[in-house]
This record gives sequence, structure tokens and C-alpha cells, in this order.
Amino acid sequence: MGVVTVAAVFISNVPEGLSSAAGMRNAGRSTRYVFGLWTAIAVISALAAVAGNTLLDGAPAAVLAAITALAAGAILSMVADTMIPEAFEDAHLLIGLITVAGFLVAFSLSQAGG
Repeated sequence: MGVVTVAAVFISNVPEGLSSAAGMRNAGRSTRYVFGLWTAIAVISALAAVAGNTLLDGAPAAVLAAITALAAGAILSMVADTMIPEAFEDAHLLIGLITVAGFLVAFSLSQAGG
């Protein structure tokens, strides 16, 4: 996996993380709870990435494509269900243009990375 892909994933997760953290704080969760939860998620994600890389080393391209498609579908579902309605409340009609710009940036990064 290239540095550009890792950067794109990191950048794409920042708005989600901020939104979730703000939601937890608005729901009365402590700063310690929010940071603890995000730290746990980061550690579990890192372990899952290592496990996936180890277990799927040499897996057929079709298996990797299916896993990638499932993950992409899950992300799109989450964005459509939670983030777009919340963003629409603040940005109204600009949310469509902002979404397209985000996809174009992600596509450009993926093309630059190989």
C-alpha cells in the first residue's frame, strides 16, 4: 500500500472522527472517554490491518477485490446514512459540490499513487 493511499484514508477519516467526537461530547461524554475510545479504535484497527495483511498475503485478486468492494460499500452506506444528512443541515445545497470535490481529490490521489 502506498503512502498516498494511507494519506487519503487518513484525510478522509478526519471529518468522520471530528463529527463523531463532537457528537459524543454533545451527548455528555468526557474528553477522556472520547480520546480513550479513539485510541482503542486506532489500536484495534492497526492490529486488524496487520492480521489482514498477514492472513491475506497471496490471496487471489478476486478475494481482495470482494473485500475491498464490501469495505467501500460499508463506507458509502455510513456516509449516506449519517454524514450527508448532518452536513446538509450546515452546508445546505453546497454539500453536493463538497462531496464531489472530495471524491475528485480521492480519485486524484489514487491516480498519483500508481
